[in-house]
Amino acid sequence: MKYLHTMLRVNNLEESVRFYTEALGMKEISRSDYPEGQFTLVFLSYGTSKQDPCIELTYNYGKDSYEIGTAFGHIALGTGDIFETCDKVKNMGYKVSREPGPMKHGTTVIAFIEDPNGYKIELIETVSP
Repeated sequence: MKYLHTMLRVNNLEESVRFYTEALGMKEISRSDYPEGQFTLVFLSYGTSKQDPCIELTYNYGKDSYEIGTAFGHIALGTGDIFETCDKVKNMGYKVSREPGPMKHGTTVIAFIEDPNGYKIELIETVSP
């Protein structure tokens, strides 16, 4: 078994692609439009292909809002400088919903940000080897 991707339904495809590429530094790996099915899929990754772990953004034509629900938690990303990452996200006009600091009952430094659709992304400060 191998982890492949997480799919997120998005309201505005270009706004979401911009967030994941510009604010979080992911690369657009592929984009496929399915006019007969009335949807577009965009795969983003820190790797180079859809064989690397990806986020799949799904845009359904004519759909402009979704309810995230209570079952989904968050996506987690590691970052070498969590304060710099949060500052970049804020300066680009995106939401930091939990400022960087130690996690409750622990010492790991975490923060939470939100993409343009309200999906939560946990940032975890990692130490480079």
